[in-house]
Amino acid sequence: MSNSLFDKKPFALLLEEMNGENRLRRVLGPISLTSLGVGAVIGTGIFVLTGVGAHDKAGPALILSFAAAGIACVFAALCYAEFASMAPVAGSAYTYAYSTLGELFAWIIGWDLVLEYAVASSAVAHGWSAHFQDLLKSFGIFLPHAFASAPFDFDTAAGHFFSTGSYLDLPAILITAAITFILVKGIKESAVFNTTMVIIKLVIVVFVIVVGAFYVDPANWHPFAPYGYTGISFFGHTVFGQTASSGVPLGMLAGAAVIFFAFIGFDSVSTHAEEARHPQKDVPIGIIASLILCTLLYIAVSAVVTGMVPYNQIDINAPVANAFAQKGLPMAQRLIDIGAITGITSVLLVMMLSQPRVLLAMARDGMVPESFFGAIHEKFRTPWKSTILTGIFVGSMATLLPIRILAELTNIGTLLAFVIVCTAVLIMRKTNPATPRPFRAPFVPLTPIAGIVCCSILMFSLPVENWWRLFIWLGIGFTIYFSYSRRHCVTARIRRGEVVVPHEE
Repeated sequence: MSNSLFDKKPFALLLEEMNGENRLRRVLGPISLTSLGVGAVIGTGIFVLTGVGAHDKAGPALILSFAAAGIACVFAALCYAEFASMAPVAGSAYTYAYSTLGELFAWIIGWDLVLEYAVASSAVAHGWSAHFQDLLKSFGIFLPHAFASAPFDFDTAAGHFFSTGSYLDLPAILITAAITFILVKGIKESAVFNTTMVIIKLVIVVFVIVVGAFYVDPANWHPFAPYGYTGISFFGHTVFGQTASSGVPLGMLAGAAVIFFAFIGFDSVSTHAEEARHPQKDVPIGIIASLILCTLLYIAVSAVVTGMVPYNQIDINAPVANAFAQKGLPMAQRLIDIGAITGITSVLLVMMLSQPRVLLAMARDGMVPESFFGAIHEKFRTPWKSTILTGIFVGSMATLLPIRILAELTNIGTLLAFVIVCTAVLIMRKTNPATPRPFRAPFVPLTPIAGIVCCSILMFSLPVENWWRLFIWLGIGFTIYFSYSRRHCVTARIRRGEVVVPHEE
């Protein structure tokens, strides 16, 4: 009985699903997929987390933090690209885990992806609200404090929660509702809307790099690494590097762990493999191209911002816009706020676009009720019920929980997903060596092993509270798995003879 926990979904059954009627429209090409990846990545990282990483964790060495996080993502991206070319169906890492690691690991990664996309969307909605309110203030418009933020926040220095005096974050709720409506309407409309926003924010990012370069003072890069180049901890105990008074690790790697949130989203390209016109070719292009482009832009922007303003004077809420304000460029500040709002909107769109696709894949496998999560709208051909539920969940989280908790919880969940995907590539190369791989990750086994090591180091560089939150989340997931999914999943139906597995060619 215990071995059945690790029963794998037959790969032939996975490929058969690609030809079923209850599937999504193939309307996305390589440009749209790359745009979705850039749309998911460029936004919160550049316009928000640059300040937190430089001011609190790494100083100017944040430049290397982005490079380190980008390198870790490259290894994971290559593994994602291989799987996406083999099995171009909805589900991303969940689908890959089910066919390689088995039923239990599939549930873990599926539940983990719910954490990644839904909680990340909530954090991004917070960032959108902050920049939207900052733009309103530049025109002399102020929202009532009661509707301006989450009702409580976390003081990292003192280590305790405090009341903000607000009741809810109204702008976060409104933007979540608007995005939900767009996503229910259709993937093609969503992709066009996203591509438009990506173009706008890339123009703004290039503006920041080019104009900001003229105001860079190299003296601001000294000391380059005031907190050192490490910052690795193990369940709350710093192993290498400095430690803050609150006990959290400091340093370049600690900064990489925090700003890793900025890279979340490139993997969302693989969740849209079922909607790609030529998935075996286009999905790997979308994943790798979007990641490389975003990493280069992150490094350039972090170099400009830390060069314009001393790291300890960077504003953690709106670091890029405030850097230009400190240089006496208010019009540039307003332009950057507009770019931030646009950029963060596209991040929110892609995150909320990805979540229902993961739930759709889990519903097809019986992990969650198919009648609800697997429902496809007859006209729009979108998973409309789960999209609306995602919108309600994201809006609720965004209005009640502070961004610090949401961002860090998302980081550890995503890093765990990357570790599992890299592990699955190693296993799949051994168990299914003859399966066609239109894209093959290079230098296997070195590439997946490097991905496992890099992502694990970043996981252990996060504060210990994140591990406890991850364990609690997984505990809730195990309760659902053993009470429902264990009896209804496709491998359970195969064991009972209710599902016939097609013969593999």
